[in-house]
Amino acid sequence: MPIRVVLAEDNYLVREGVARLLEREPDLEIAATCDDYDSLLAAVEEHDPDVVLTDIRMPPTGTDEGIRAAEAIREAHPEIGVVVLSQYAEPAYTLGFLERGSERRAYLLKERVSDLDQLRRAIVAVHEGGSVIDPKVVDGLVASRARAAESPVARLTPRERDVLAEMAQGKNNAGIAASLVLTERAVEKHINSMFAKLGLSEETDVHRRVKAVLLYLGEGKT
Repeated sequence: MPIRVVLAEDNYLVREGVARLLEREPDLEIAATCDDYDSLLAAVEEHDPDVVLTDIRMPPTGTDEGIRAAEAIREAHPEIGVVVLSQYAEPAYTLGFLERGSERRAYLLKERVSDLDQLRRAIVAVHEGGSVIDPKVVDGLVASRARAAESPVARLTPRERDVLAEMAQGKNNAGIAASLVLTERAVEKHINSMFAKLGLSEETDVHRRVKAVLLYLGEGKT
């Protein structure tokens, strides 16, 4: 059965354009479209989607409706995945979105909308319980943390940062190895070294590791 998606975007042209793109995918189905916070929550209750794809800023305030909607959805329907689209690579937005966990959550920059394959992968990933974080957002988090005095992130090698960025996209070790043209054994070595430097315990699933790294980078603690 196709993944049922509720799409929330206040810009009519963007909303219709994204809807038409997604409708071309045989494994995706647009259950409803809406243009503000209240209509999004109403659509979730009415259509019981598998995934919500939402802008981060919508009426009524045009600030953080997407993040607040994601939190409300987590409380009422924890099984629903949420993909947030944002123009902003601000760490505060990302960390607020992931504060209570990265499972079934994806944060992409709006510029990725034109990359249908990446958008589709994010929808599928959150539907399956995973998480995806835009690489540019990860770069911003790393840079922000690295600027802090005596930050352990500053001790990461360039390759370890590459691995961190790939990990934040929800990739497993095999996927990271393929992307960076490394062996899986080399990837495991980089991950072990990275987590040792950051003082983070090893985790068996990717989205928990992503959560731990993002929280550490944003708050300066494990």
